[in-house]
Amino acid sequence: MKVKVNDNVLVITGKYKGKKGKVLKTDPASGRVIVEGVNLVHKHEKARKANETSRIVTEESPIDVSNVEVVCDKCGKATRVGHAFVDGKKVRVCKKCGASLDKAFAKKIKKAEETPEEAPKKRTRKRSQKAEE
Repeated sequence: MKVKVNDNVLVITGKYKGKKGKVLKTDPASGRVIVEGVNLVHKHEKARKANETSRIVTEESPIDVSNVEVVCDKCGKATRVGHAFVDGKKVRVCKKCGASLDKAFAKKIKKAEETPEEAPKKRTRKRSQKAEE
């Protein structure tokens, strides 16, 4: 499953087509995800104690993972998920702009771009310094 918890996704088919939301829960075994504000259902909750009241609860129901696409933070478009290797680890990337979709790696890449790497100082041995003098 290429969708993870806390990803921003766009629903591409069904009753909620075009709606964006955050992934609250994933279930890889059944291939379903729960998206915030999508596929709302009403459930009737019975009072279990004397001081409680019965009520109708609105909550999100799972939808199939094939009905959503991840929204890239950098370009803001819904995209398919690709994979690339960064520092020896497999990272999810946007197929349209190439930006990292994994937030932990996006921070590392951003820091690496901001700080230019300096060339390492040339090391010389003490013996060779004495011989030159």
